[in-house]
Amino acid sequence: MRAVVTGGAGFIGSTLVDALIARDDDVLIIDDLSRGSVDNVRDALDRGAELVEADVRDRTTVHSVLARFRPDAVHHLAAQIDVRRSMTDPQHDASVNVLGTLSVLEAAADAAVGAVVVCSTGGAIYGDDAPLPTPETRHPAPESPYGLGKLAAENYTRFYARTRGLPALVLRFANVYGPRQHPSGGAGVVSLFCDAALRGDTPVIFGDGEQTRDFLFVGDVARAALAASDALGAGRLAGRVYNVGTGSQVSIGELAAAVGRVAGTEPGRFLPRHEPARPGEIRHSCLDPALGRTELGLSGPTPLDEGLARTWAWHAAVAAPVAR
Repeated sequence: MRAVVTGGAGFIGSTLVDALIARDDDVLIIDDLSRGSVDNVRDALDRGAELVEADVRDRTTVHSVLARFRPDAVHHLAAQIDVRRSMTDPQHDASVNVLGTLSVLEAAADAAVGAVVVCSTGGAIYGDDAPLPTPETRHPAPESPYGLGKLAAENYTRFYARTRGLPALVLRFANVYGPRQHPSGGAGVVSLFCDAALRGDTPVIFGDGEQTRDFLFVGDVARAALAASDALGAGRLAGRVYNVGTGSQVSIGELAAAVGRVAGTEPGRFLPRHEPARPGEIRHSCLDPALGRTELGLSGPTPLDEGLARTWAWHAAVAAPVAR
């Protein structure tokens, strides 16, 4: 199979690229390298993957690349991911997450791509009043420009599936964590806590720490994306939307304690400092993954303790050369 991964040099995208390479797919990565890194995909490039440095909003380049490469599948992960930035600069957020998605969808339709997987968010789509865990049938109620942009991208995906016959579906991810998630910019809280533990600092919690999230290991995301593209390639599920999560809530305070344990810090030495809650972030989020497990055949999630241990090992290994 031939696959294109937008945002493929990023944290999630590079993990998916590795999974595609592992099953001997031919892979082309589109990434502007504003957040992604060539280091994340160096092994994949050594094994034959191709990297095109481009912004997905560059319609001419995206069309040209897809027309030349003729992929069987496109995985669209390139995005503006920082909720805080979306609150201060909603135009930039919409430009990347809405217009960038439109560019990819149009190019994929013109190139007659057989499967398009558009990656969205579960945490910012449903809003604070949603039942927990939240099923896909819940009416979206975004509380940030980031969530609004992702919802618009989802609606355009369904529009292209309906009007252009594009075999495309949407995956709504929970809070993804794992190796290669760097503690900078809009990085996830797991990465930030690991970085604090490495530096011997105090973890910072914005709010009272009782807010909850559904933490999903990045390897589970890659498996879901492959299952989705395979299903679309077999002529099934175009236009559908699926949650990808664990179905379990963990408070941010509990997460800090869990990271402290895997990092081997002494009890009482990794106590959080609390700062004011940030605008645009919801109080509780947890996705119901039952539909995806039934229709996409997704397996159970990686246990949090296992995922945290693998994430900590990566952070420690990356920091070791610096420490020396």
